[in-house]
Amino acid sequence: MFPLQRVSRLIVCMAAGLTFVVDSQAGGAAQPQEAGQEAIRRETALFAGGCFWCMESPFEKLAGVLSVESGYAGGTTTKPTYEDYAAGGHIEAIKVVYDANRVGYRQLLDTFWRQIDPTDADGQFVDRGHAYTTAIFYFTEEQRLEAEASKQALAASGVFSQPLVTPVLPAPTFYPAEEYHQNFYEKNPLRYTYYRDGSGRDDFLRRTWKEVTSGGAGSSENLKERLTPLQYEVTRNNATEPPFDNAYWDNKQEGIYVDVVSGEPLFASTDKYDSGTGWPSFIKPLVEKNIVEKSDWSLFARRTEVRSRGGDSHLGHVFSDGPPPTGLRYCINSAALRFVPKERLEEEGLGRFSHLFAK
Repeated sequence: MFPLQRVSRLIVCMAAGLTFVVDSQAGGAAQPQEAGQEAIRRETALFAGGCFWCMESPFEKLAGVLSVESGYAGGTTTKPTYEDYAAGGHIEAIKVVYDANRVGYRQLLDTFWRQIDPTDADGQFVDRGHAYTTAIFYFTEEQRLEAEASKQALAASGVFSQPLVTPVLPAPTFYPAEEYHQNFYEKNPLRYTYYRDGSGRDDFLRRTWKEVTSGGAGSSENLKERLTPLQYEVTRNNATEPPFDNAYWDNKQEGIYVDVVSGEPLFASTDKYDSGTGWPSFIKPLVEKNIVEKSDWSLFARRTEVRSRGGDSHLGHVFSDGPPPTGLRYCINSAALRFVPKERLEEEGLGRFSHLFAK
């Protein structure tokens, strides 16, 4: 993609902040924000991935996660303790509270899958028995749809040769574990490291996901089978498709544009406009955290490349010659995108964006 001055017509925009806070799990009403204050949309996720000590750290590292708490869920007894939770039918779980304006539930799901063996129905790694089994617990129908879609995508990817047995279940009551279990990896680093190194978890994860990046579902060979030649050249080799001769430059349907590689939501039709360049142009990303910006000197002048965070797909470039209110133009290759019409958002686990198209 090229600056408007060099091609005579082109590109994009930045995300405008929301002006309210919503706690979706508490049914909270919108709360006004002070001018300039970033909005927080507090939501809750609940995951079981075996030993809860090992599940806290990966989520706490995610930008937008507000807190992670270890505990027990899914049993028949009340107020379980570490001594009796297994006898009561509970499993170890973590409750993740996050700002949905900064990190999406899909990203939490992707993090979850990369911490566990979803093919093991009898525990996780060295820890055996029902108390250490896996589960995704959903609080809303939207979470259920996203979790099911994420599980189906992983099953279809070929990362695991065995069936995925991790269930997607309604969220039960969550009971926080004792204080000494919270942030155990920070409070007892030597004991935690000794346990984790000996558990077999990291060996399994390194082996599984190394294979993905070096010859598995996410490899170049696999993507060449999944994508058209143009899609592959654009997303992997930073090519640019012809203007006015691509799938979405004049698409006027309502819906969401997702990364053709990873499926992560990137842009909405509500932010699309006709820039006259012959490529899809947007004033801002739909989920700003899903966009990565990089300096690009490939044409002997500095441009700002935009890539998807999850799929690391080359999308196009962003320029500062767009319309109000952002003044930005995201000039994007159609070949890097897949369009999801508004009628299929729920089906594809994107129901949280349906409100954009409410009449």
